[in-house]
Amino acid sequence: MIPSLFDLTGKTALVTGASRGIGASTAQLLAQCGAEVIVSSRRQDACQEVADSITAGGGRARALAAHIGEIGAIDALFGELDSQGVRLDILVNNAAANPYHGPMLDMQLGAYDKTVEVNIRGYFYMTQQAARRMREHGGAIVNVASVNGRRAAPGQGVYSFSKAAILSMTEAWARELAPAGIRVNAVLPGLTDTKFASALTQNPDTMKQLLRTIPLGRAAQPGEIAPLILFLCSPAASYVTGAGFVADGGYLA
Repeated sequence: MIPSLFDLTGKTALVTGASRGIGASTAQLLAQCGAEVIVSSRRQDACQEVADSITAGGGRARALAAHIGEIGAIDALFGELDSQGVRLDILVNNAAANPYHGPMLDMQLGAYDKTVEVNIRGYFYMTQQAARRMREHGGAIVNVASVNGRRAAPGQGVYSFSKAAILSMTEAWARELAPAGIRVNAVLPGLTDTKFASALTQNPDTMKQLLRTIPLGRAAQPGEIAPLILFLCSPAASYVTGAGFVADGGYLA
């Protein structure tokens, strides 16, 4: 039985970057708590796999691919939801891009543009489109940022400041959307064992250095980040907006 404070029965949630990692774990957990989940990422087949795993477990889910770095793809996604008569209650902005590791002095503008298009413009436009559809009935929006947004990581300068922008964006949207009953919050994961972070987690020397900075001494699993996102989407967080919640094993302590 789902505790009433975390019961999402009757709600529809859209989760981006949901084909793997934190996004997939979040989609599965929201479905377990009663939400119908729109699983979205760039590849339809990968989204469908996650949606199928949810329905196989008794949940409700559908797959709708979209690249949030492309405005046309976002418009098509929301157009499809509108055509299906979907009432959106929850948005989890989780998709991210980090195409370059190295000194910002050597970064090509193409990599810069890709990072900003997904991590900043994509989050902004997804939130704008979702909020326009939520303002009549309220809702919850959760932005997945990063501890890098508070402490820039070596070799990840642009990614780090794009995540800092997400934190500021969260506060700005929270103030603007509160009168419409839409709550906007952010989650700041630390090092998490995902394919997205594999350049770090699969390098023994890098991991040895990173683990020295994490008091719990290990990387998180995606399933350890998802419950925090669930909380912010749920009635349990009804008085929480404009906040950023860290799940980093003590890294920022």
